[in-house]
Amino acid sequence: VTHAWTMLHYSPVKAAWDWVILLLVLYTALFTPYSAAFLLDERGDSLRRRCGYTCNPLNVVDLMVDVLVIVDIGINFRTTFVNPNDEVVTQPWKIAVHYLKGWFAIDLVAALPFDLLIFRSGSDEMATLIGLLKTARLLRLVRVARKLDRYSEYGAAVLFLLMCTFVLIAHWLACIWYAVGYVERPYTETGWLDNLAEQLGKAYNASEPGSGPSAKDYYITALYFTFSSLTSVGFGNVSPNTNSEKLFSICVMVIGSLMYASIFGNVSAIIQRLYSGTTRYHTQMLRVKEFIRFHQIPSGLRNHCACPTRGYTHPLWRHPQLSLLHHSRYHPGHP
Repeated sequence: VTHAWTMLHYSPVKAAWDWVILLLVLYTALFTPYSAAFLLDERGDSLRRRCGYTCNPLNVVDLMVDVLVIVDIGINFRTTFVNPNDEVVTQPWKIAVHYLKGWFAIDLVAALPFDLLIFRSGSDEMATLIGLLKTARLLRLVRVARKLDRYSEYGAAVLFLLMCTFVLIAHWLACIWYAVGYVERPYTETGWLDNLAEQLGKAYNASEPGSGPSAKDYYITALYFTFSSLTSVGFGNVSPNTNSEKLFSICVMVIGSLMYASIFGNVSAIIQRLYSGTTRYHTQMLRVKEFIRFHQIPSGLRNHCACPTRGYTHPLWRHPQLSLLHHSRYHPGHP
């Protein structure tokens, strides 16, 4: 019996809501690392102090996402589940206990509105710390992994998910690469940010807070570096110079090698599954041709094989296995 305000986990409304949460999680996976990295920029800090929290549209969208995720936590407290005995549990208190013992802690940490804490904090150090804590929102990706596991049996879907994962990790590493360069820039003039400013002709000027390359230049260059490092085809035009940058580059190359092994291993398995049917077909056709050549079947019967048990004619090239069964039945001495 379904209690009041209880949602069935297989209902169309719950399915539609899950897709909404999925889109929000994908948005979080893209924009949270970007915001956390570029919140370290003093231009962004001064803009927030001068204009307020709602000045940046991303802040408003993030707040709306946080509210919807908190609503989703409430919905999970009222959503049925299937117990180990394959029974649908509808009792509210059992649903609440099951959720509290399961994914509640992760969902709660991922739903905390760190943006409001950043806006209320007065020091740059606290803003930087809480900005890094925003990456806890990436725990929402665990929810996506649970839902996408059902598509693991489809080769094309797995390949698409692997490529999306590759792009997403490159995006995350690009944000970290920018953060490493930004943190070290006050202490050295040989970092990759200074080299980029020199290449673009946009030198830094201490008296002008907005001097230097734009955020667009930073991100595109950082993304280019991470893709070239992950694929091991770096051209050296964006290179690590400081020790921190070199250590980070080593980590990127290690991650790239692991991703290569995972992606190419899965791709080879997917291609093998895709062509397994074709391989079986060609193997059967080879056996049929050998049968025709061995028994010297006339040319008029080579394209069609009569099957009296079915009452109609099968093209030999289309149903070689049926033809073999037919001949084996009426010619038991043949191979």
